[in-house]
Formats: sequence, C-alpha cells, structure tokens
Amino acid sequence: MWTHLDNKKIILGSKSPRRKELLENLGITFEVKTIEFDESYPKNIPISEITKYLAKKKASNYSINKNEILIVSDTIVEIDNRILEKPKTEQDAREMLVKLSNNSHNVHSSLGIKTDTSEIYLNDTTNVFFNSISEQEIEYYIKHYNVMDKAGSYGIQDWIGFAKIQKIEGSYYTVMGMPTHLLYEELQRIQ
Repeated sequence: MWTHLDNKKIILGSKSPRRKELLENLGITFEVKTIEFDESYPKNIPISEITKYLAKKKASNYSINKNEILIVSDTIVEIDNRILEKPKTEQDAREMLVKLSNNSHNVHSSLGIKTDTSEIYLNDTTNVFFNSISEQEIEYYIKHYNVMDKAGSYGIQDWIGFAKIQKIEGSYYTVMGMPTHLLYEELQRIQ
C-alpha cells in the first residue's frame, strides 16, 4: 500500500496515543518525535482556523531533512462559540461534560504534512450529538477514564462514546484527533 514511501522516514509529531494508533491502523511505519511548544493562539482568529494555526505552529518547530515527512495534527472542541480545551481540573471536566450533555458541538481537527520542500494544512469538522448525561454518569466517566488529556474532556472511542453519543455528522476519526481520510489522500500524492 505504501511502497511509494519506502525511501521516506515518516515522523509523527504528537505524543497522543490515539494519533499513534490511527497511523498504525493505516499501516504506516513511523517514529514519534515530540517537541514541547507554546499552544497559545491569537484570540481574534476564527474558531474553525485555530487548529490549522496550531498545526502550523507545531510543524514550524521541526527541522525536516530530505526524504522525511512530518505529520502533525491538532484538535479542539467548540460549543456555542466557546472552545473546550483539555480540562485543567476534574471540576473543569465536570463543567465541560455538563455543557456537552443533551447538546451538539463541533470538533475541529487540522492535519499538517511537511516535507523538506512542501507543507500542506487541511481542516475537517465533525458535528457530535450527545444524549443526556447524568451527574452519576459524569462522575463514573471521570473516575474510570482519562479525561484530563482530551479536548472537551471526552474520547469518542471510550465509554462515553459508546453510551452517550447519539450520532455524528462527519468523520469519527476527526473526533478521535486526526482526519485520517485526508491524511491517506495526501500521502498517496507524495512522490
């Protein structure tokens, strides 16, 4: 499938276990390299452009050699024109999950692919619809699942996704943290 990339070294610029899993499931051979960077962004850019801005910022911290391909991604949750980032405390997570309960929200993910000669950044948005989540269910979820490393305090691939997500409009994998359908198409174009 990826024989045209045999002479390329693919680097995933993310410590996210979900993004690592997504690349593995696409059958891509890669190594993980993470660089800490300032994840702030200008407050005046449109919400739908924040993840693209952060993906570019992330990629700019990497030096890419010939025959290397860097893959980066960034994801945010938006509800009522407000960003839900990763929670800082359990109380923060509770408040986010209460907002998501019986409501819909957008998940924006951007993908960046950088080589020594080119860069491309693509956005994707999925609309997620939650059923009502009780206080007991929120407490159960916070206690049993790692909500602290997830935008919006939830992972579509774990308990809350199975139990409480009514439907999505868009890509499941965009909600997981990377629009894999866009990644596949772009990697097919690389020579």
